[in-house]
Amino acid sequence: MHKQRWKRPVLILSTALAAMAPITAVTTAQASPAAHATGPKPTIVFVHGAFADASGFNAEISSLRRLGYPVIAPPDQLRSLTGDADYIRSVLTTIPGPIVLVGHSYGGAVISNAARGVPNVKALVYLGAYVPDEGESLATVLPPARFPGSLLGPATLIVRPAPNPYATGGQDADVYIDPADFRAVFAADVPAETAAEMATTQRPLSATAQTQPSGDPAWKTIPSWDLITLDDKAIPPAGQKYMAARAKAHIETVRSSHAVMVSHPAAVIRIILDAARSLSR
Repeated sequence: MHKQRWKRPVLILSTALAAMAPITAVTTAQASPAAHATGPKPTIVFVHGAFADASGFNAEISSLRRLGYPVIAPPDQLRSLTGDADYIRSVLTTIPGPIVLVGHSYGGAVISNAARGVPNVKALVYLGAYVPDEGESLATVLPPARFPGSLLGPATLIVRPAPNPYATGGQDADVYIDPADFRAVFAADVPAETAAEMATTQRPLSATAQTQPSGDPAWKTIPSWDLITLDDKAIPPAGQKYMAARAKAHIETVRSSHAVMVSHPAAVIRIILDAARSLSR
């Protein structure tokens, strides 16, 4: 596959989503009978990031369900930060009771915006994630000169033209990690065969989603937890620590690649339970 150099598009905010009538989502209670039996336990909502999908949380979902927590992992569309957050927010508003909202990687930027205006989101959990402030985008929040170490770049990415209603003129660029580089960049501590499968099924991030600025983030008013992935080659650990400290998050660390939900599910479950149990204290 021929690699193209990624050029950042000029952004406009599409009004298409705002003009559409809202679609009623299936509630947690409808989706899972277990939701009625969990009592005061919060619903855990997982939001995946770029180059992944919700199946990356399978181990966490199984364990949390066994502990009696209702869980949902809606798809992150990866088209625009505003549109993605609006979609996740539409799911959140169908969930009764308290919510612990969990975001990995780009999903951290999404949950920071999606939780805004949803009063029953009681805790935010970031996993090797972006935690932008208002006006920052994925492309600007961690300047490489200040936070070096990411292997994401022209040498490891494949860019394919793609339609996107959120992009200027409806045309955008979809960005993938080259499968030959996927394990080194994203999943160095994941078995090679599993990493190869993840590379094959990865979902791309649009250039618009990477460059669209964040709105006023929910972490300013909602308690946050942040699991720093110390062996991360996608988002530099020093950058993660900087964003987590700025958000006044409860910080935990793990020697993990970017794919922490796959390689270290126990650490992910532990920090989610810390956040969930704090709601009853």
